[in-house]
Amino acid sequence: MSQSTAIVSPTAPRRILVRGVNWLGDAVMSTPALLRLRGKFPQAHIALLTPEKLRDLWLKHPAVNETLTFADGDSPFAVGRKLRAGKFDLALVLPNSPRSALEVWLARIPQRIGYARPWRNWFLTHAVPTRPGHVFMHKRSVAEINELIRQPVKASPLPPSAHQMHEYLHLVSLLGASAEPLAPRLEIGEDEVQAAKRKFGLTDGLLFGLNPGAEYGPAKRWPVDRFIAAAKEIQQRTNCTWIIFGGKGDLTLAGQIESEIQNLVGQTTLRELCALFKCCRVVLTNDTGPMHLAAAVGTPVVVPFGSTSPELTGPGLPSPLRHPSPAGAGEGGPASAGPGEGSWRKLTFRSGPHAFIKSDAPCSPCFLRECPIDFRCMQGIGVECVVEAVLQTLAQVR
Repeated sequence: MSQSTAIVSPTAPRRILVRGVNWLGDAVMSTPALLRLRGKFPQAHIALLTPEKLRDLWLKHPAVNETLTFADGDSPFAVGRKLRAGKFDLALVLPNSPRSALEVWLARIPQRIGYARPWRNWFLTHAVPTRPGHVFMHKRSVAEINELIRQPVKASPLPPSAHQMHEYLHLVSLLGASAEPLAPRLEIGEDEVQAAKRKFGLTDGLLFGLNPGAEYGPAKRWPVDRFIAAAKEIQQRTNCTWIIFGGKGDLTLAGQIESEIQNLVGQTTLRELCALFKCCRVVLTNDTGPMHLAAAVGTPVVVPFGSTSPELTGPGLPSPLRHPSPAGAGEGGPASAGPGEGSWRKLTFRSGPHAFIKSDAPCSPCFLRECPIDFRCMQGIGVECVVEAVLQTLAQVR
């Protein structure tokens, strides 16, 4: 469907509910759609239904008038009752789950719009067909991975229109809003930045962020010893101060990082994490929710990608990936030492201010939580190319 086939009723909705997504990174990637929705309906009251853990993400956001939350144990019936009191004219359901559609049906909202998926279409008044350009993130089996390694197939680059951000933009375009992408945006005030710096005793020096965890699983994590080696080398060459970030689940991982790096793992609120990312000149991170946070507050990120794809879920504004120089800087020969490295090259790409490093292992992206073979996608990314990507990013910022 296109904007010319808008499905909203002729009367502009006065009260709109957006059923938000459940994961941090996805929530950040939905902000452009919310901003486009606000642009289409500047006078409407827009409420966002979000998990309790993500509530503070939406403070001060210009697209949202009201934030409604639910806890992990809340039933769809309890959520429906809460929403019913809001007397909404229209619901836009961003997740693809049956539960999210059931909640707005139980709320008796007259117009309910979301993607058509099994076990939920009956709950929607407009079950939207899969978007043209949608790319299915298929988890590869061990048999598929072994076949790709045995007979490598060179995959064609995905266009920027494949990015997850366009899933949300397409839905708001059906209400007559623009589908043109925007960079994800979060609002963090200078007062919040200064308060976070005071709380954690940070100076005004050259601050870099380090985020070595990834909640999804180990297949998304560049090896921690390489994070350590890269951080040491960068510190020696820039005299920066490193801050290590992460959630409470990353405490064991953070314990492997040397003590001269300021460790704030598990100590920050969501707003403080955003404020501290805003203090950093560059953030070196895995592909994870905090990666999207850093980019959305305006800080460039450098990201080793393994089991996932920057074309589909990379931070910032979707754009064609490019090498940082005409010669393809960052493109290496065989990686040095480590299981599975073989002849896989490491490739550095840029998208706006951000740098993404991938190996060209043919089984990547597999979208698995754990590697079933030898982790060659991440083992193929050496320390030196990551160091150079951070230094190049710093030079661009300066």
